[in-house]
Amino acid sequence: MTEIKLEKCRIAVDAMGGDYAPKHEILGAVAALREDHNFEIILIGDKEKILSAAGDEKINLDEKMILHTSQVVEMHDKPAEAIKSKKDSSLVVGAGLVRDKKADAFVSAGNTGAVAAASTLLMGRLKHIERPTIGSFIPSESNATYLFDVGAFVDVKPQHLFEYAILASIFVKELYGIPDPTIALLNVGEEDEKGNKQVKETAELLRNSKLNFIGNVEGRDILKGKSNIVICDGFVGNILLKFGESVPQFMKYLLTQHSKKSLYEKIKIGLFKSTLKQALSPLNPDLYGGVPLLGINGITIIGHGSSSPLAIKNMILRAKEMYDKNLLQKFEEALKIYAVTK
Repeated sequence: MTEIKLEKCRIAVDAMGGDYAPKHEILGAVAALREDHNFEIILIGDKEKILSAAGDEKINLDEKMILHTSQVVEMHDKPAEAIKSKKDSSLVVGAGLVRDKKADAFVSAGNTGAVAAASTLLMGRLKHIERPTIGSFIPSESNATYLFDVGAFVDVKPQHLFEYAILASIFVKELYGIPDPTIALLNVGEEDEKGNKQVKETAELLRNSKLNFIGNVEGRDILKGKSNIVICDGFVGNILLKFGESVPQFMKYLLTQHSKKSLYEKIKIGLFKSTLKQALSPLNPDLYGGVPLLGINGITIIGHGSSSPLAIKNMILRAKEMYDKNLLQKFEEALKIYAVTK
């Protein structure tokens, strides 16, 4: 039975993470609260800088929302070292709040590796999970394809990829309303004999599970929407994600090169540009905000360092949605069913 939550969700926001902190974090947090009043925000970071930035934006920020910290994990910091040497950083304290049940979710646009490492180390992993995963979606002919992993860990074992598939299946089912999502394995060919040892062993685990595994897919099948979920290691997934995010800007460049045309041609280009913008909008990181770190004993959303206020807002609302749908409990229930004996 799903647990009934009586208290408001508390979301800790790393106010010092990101290239435009704390301004974008403050604006995003305020925008999220305007859209949904049924949760609380904890802004973590240098109190003086947060209040100063809020003042510059003419925002009357309640000081009770701020948890002061004296350190910042920079983008160039090595994750393991930063966690040990910067224990009073907004990033480490934020993950610690979830561990200590003083917050229900953590949102950060800071150092991705450090956010993933701190969340994994401090919150711990769910039972049957060896490696957490982060995923994102890519627009396709069937609406969207959900790609896991997109960069949590670049070196993985077949068991880790199998765990990713379990987590992805529940995530997509609960947040996107797909009852029994199909799962495919990214490979250099559709045939079972194709691929390296890692892929072949992963396919065997998936075939022997109760997951809706449909076999291998190639890179060209992602945009076709051949499967709801595509599984790959973080090295390949991160390259795919970053490449996809560059497509809208490149298409804009191509259209700009054809601006000196006849009126008729300009009308056609304008219509095409409008359609293209709509089709490619899911690739805009501002719209999906950030990516969830799945497999940890808590909720963490990781965003781009360049996250806009809109992206921060959507990251916060995604964390709230995961909390409302009680995903942690559903992950645990699914892992009891699907996980294999190691």
